Amino acid sequence: MKPLYLALLLAFSPVVFANESAINTNVLPEREQAQLIDELLQQRLTQILPPLMQRENIDMWLLISREYNEDPVLKTMLPATWLSARRRTMLVIFNPGAGKAPELYAVARYDVGTAFKKAWDVEKQPDQWQALADLIRSKKPKRIGINQSASYGHADGMVATELDLLKQALGAEQSSKLVSAEKLAVGWLETRLPAEIEQYKNLTAIGHQLIARAFSNEVVTPGKTSTEDVVWWLRQQSTKLGLPVWFHPTVSIQRPSSGKFDQIKAFSSAKNAAKADTAAESIIQPGDLLHVDFGLTYLRLNSDQQQHAYVLRPGETDAPDDLKQALKLGNQAQDILTGNFKTGLTGNALLAKSLNDAKNKGLKATIYSHPIGHHGHAAGPTIGMWDNQHGTPGSGDYPLHANTAYSIELNVAVDIPAWGNEIRIMLEEDGYFDGTKFHYLDGRQQQLHLISAQ
Repeated sequence: MKPLYLALLLAFSPVVFANESAINTNVLPEREQAQLIDELLQQRLTQILPPLMQRENIDMWLLISREYNEDPVLKTMLPATWLSARRRTMLVIFNPGAGKAPELYAVARYDVGTAFKKAWDVEKQPDQWQALADLIRSKKPKRIGINQSASYGHADGMVATELDLLKQALGAEQSSKLVSAEKLAVGWLETRLPAEIEQYKNLTAIGHQLIARAFSNEVVTPGKTSTEDVVWWLRQQSTKLGLPVWFHPTVSIQRPSSGKFDQIKAFSSAKNAAKADTAAESIIQPGDLLHVDFGLTYLRLNSDQQQHAYVLRPGETDAPDDLKQALKLGNQAQDILTGNFKTGLTGNALLAKSLNDAKNKGLKATIYSHPIGHHGHAAGPTIGMWDNQHGTPGSGDYPLHANTAYSIELNVAVDIPAWGNEIRIMLEEDGYFDGTKFHYLDGRQQQLHLISAQ
């Protein structure tokens, strides 16, 4: 296995499609991706896990899943070549403290990757649950974390059957040591290594390049191309690059006299995509303001991006000033939110302060930002929801921690007199918080993409 730094430095030729310009991507071949995933996992287990377990005062963490019913956290600890659990997979993480490395066990018939060593001799103890109980008793843990959570689906992976069988095997005394590992699970999922941040920069750059191409005359011919044509172009190009999307992209249109912005319709557009494709309203025309929502997956990381484009009318060389000013107001709302990031501040407190600051600046902002990482809508502090701007109990009460990544997702309502209606500038850009300052991973949109009327 090559050292991680060598894998990070591997360079590959740009991917070129027929009649298309090159994309400057560094998408590793799948074999190299698997190698890098496993190296990152090993670093995460040795560097991130011990301080988190100490922080949450949990000295043993159990992750138990059956094949195809995997705990979301357990899936992030499997080697790259394991696409699911096998039979019943039991992982035991014991933190001996005193600066010692965590002890990683698999109560299974074989090792789980190179990190979790087999700790079950079937010949001596045929009962897997009893083997688990024997291992637990031998380590004498004080607090045994299991993934149960009312606030996070990501941290609620201990299903009822597994919990019942676990308690039966442990008995009353050991079962009394079971505690929720919610904050440990969230901490594990949200914390990013420096090497992961570097890969994240690459991923978000690829997303930006694909959006720029989608919002160009390479893809769009005004009067002919539909929003669904653009959606499926994005899907196809993502597949060609070997980067799956984690949700179906959406492309929508705002245009003069298009009526009052419908928040629910905007967030459910994917459900009506096929129907919209047959309607004349979905054909992109000169003068339209386009919006895209697009997210990719690479190396167990997920991106989530939203940007806008303007379709030039015949004779125009730039977007109208009022649309350019609207985008600036969206950027101003982004600055307000990211400027308020502070370690220890809860998602709800960050939301309330940012909304108040935006209101004081005369902005009609709606904020619904979220963590990103192993999941697109990831574990960590919820910073508003599009249909709830008053704080989210549970996940909104979780605080900001250093070395965590977020999608800065929001919109600003702007009245466009020339259009006879109000528009929404809907932006979403990915970045990370280093504990002191928020940084965008690959910049953000500050100018509208322009599509020629041809």
